[in-house]
Amino acid sequence: MGIVALVLTAVLTAASATSAAAPRTELSVMTFNVHAGIGSDGVFDLPRVAEAIRAQRPDVVGLQEVDVHWSERSGFVDEAAELARSLGMAVFFAPVYDLPGEPRRQFGVAVLSRYPILRTHNHPITRLSTQDPEAVPAPAPGFAEAVVDAPGGPVGVYVTHLDFRPDPSIRATQVREMLAIMRGPRQVLLGDLNAGPDAPELRPLWERLVDAGGTATYPAGAPTERLDHVAVSRGYRVLDVRVPDTTASDHLPVVARVAGRP
Repeated sequence: MGIVALVLTAVLTAASATSAAAPRTELSVMTFNVHAGIGSDGVFDLPRVAEAIRAQRPDVVGLQEVDVHWSERSGFVDEAAELARSLGMAVFFAPVYDLPGEPRRQFGVAVLSRYPILRTHNHPITRLSTQDPEAVPAPAPGFAEAVVDAPGGPVGVYVTHLDFRPDPSIRATQVREMLAIMRGPRQVLLGDLNAGPDAPELRPLWERLVDAGGTATYPAGAPTERLDHVAVSRGYRVLDVRVPDTTASDHLPVVARVAGRP
């Protein structure tokens, strides 16, 4: 074997070893406000929600407005469990509201994952309840954290649904509280932030996280506002982002492909 051939063989062997040693860190993530399974046409159809998710083949999904035995509008179905079963994914449901009954009536957010979920926590942040007409801002649960055993190592997946009112003060408080909770080098935030990316109350998020981008998501039929967001820690780079068209909810989902930085 000649010298050139020997050098080429050595280079290829080293490249192969480096490639084999480098863990795959690519992840497809999706956020979707499912509106309790009620589509933009006003029809409750949870299988349509499952199909909208399945079509995108995400690794991890953050869901907002999830009913679990909540009311007649969704047939008192456990939507988190039904979607997980239909899609063959692990699930963590984090209720915002948890009302007595048998079974308990719950409404909140959820994480779906193709990978094992290692640990979970339902964090409280400041909220103004929609269930109490005399409510004042107070800590309440519904900021979901699920540590997912993803390629390349554990990822902290956070799912949120921020206050919808025109006054941004509660959202500003929620952003501050979420950032105090979020820790670790590999983080993904999925949520309906009820504000566009340029909203002043969201600025602290973009000091820590990268906005994956996308187009308007609400209302689904003719979207004019980008309320639904995927954001990642700076240890990730965003490979691409898309906003699929669907009638499964009054919001459109956002799907981003991200990868750990070399």
